[in-house]
Amino acid sequence: MAVGARDYIDKLLVKKYADEKVDNHEAMESMIDPNRMLEAMNDVAAVQKNMFMLSQKLCSVCYAINAKAARYQKKEVNEG
Repeated sequence: MAVGARDYIDKLLVKKYADEKVDNHEAMESMIDPNRMLEAMNDVAAVQKNMFMLSQKLCSVCYAINAKAARYQKKEVNEG
């Protein structure tokens, strides 16, 4: 399988873009330190996990309080 321009339009495109400059992202240095970014992402995940656990605990406590405060009444069933 050959690589390259096969028809007239492809040849024109190759000629047009042969001298274009593009950014080589592998050669560029990032403005953000990857370790600090991962630490920040880890901190956000930990906060979200803790908020979820607190929410679950609050839901459980509210359920227990409501169940304890509930007043149940016996209903008489008429058999007849």
